Amino acid sequence: MPHHKNHEKLERIKEHIENLKLSEEEKSSAFKRIEQWYQEDKALSQLGADLAKISQKLHPILEELGLV
Repeated sequence: MPHHKNHEKLERIKEHIENLKLSEEEKSSAFKRIEQWYQEDKALSQLGADLAKISQKLHPILEELGLV
């Protein structure tokens, strides 16, 4: 599952950021950005799954209309 792999990568990045010599504000900003990326990735994964379900239902209709 791509979403799971991306989550693991983002967690590793968080660990590396924790070890960098950054101010707490810089670290906080970086963590917020990573969390945002994680949420976006999660949403895109869900969108893909939802579109796949809709596609299965629409395919017969599109076939009947001669569009597929």
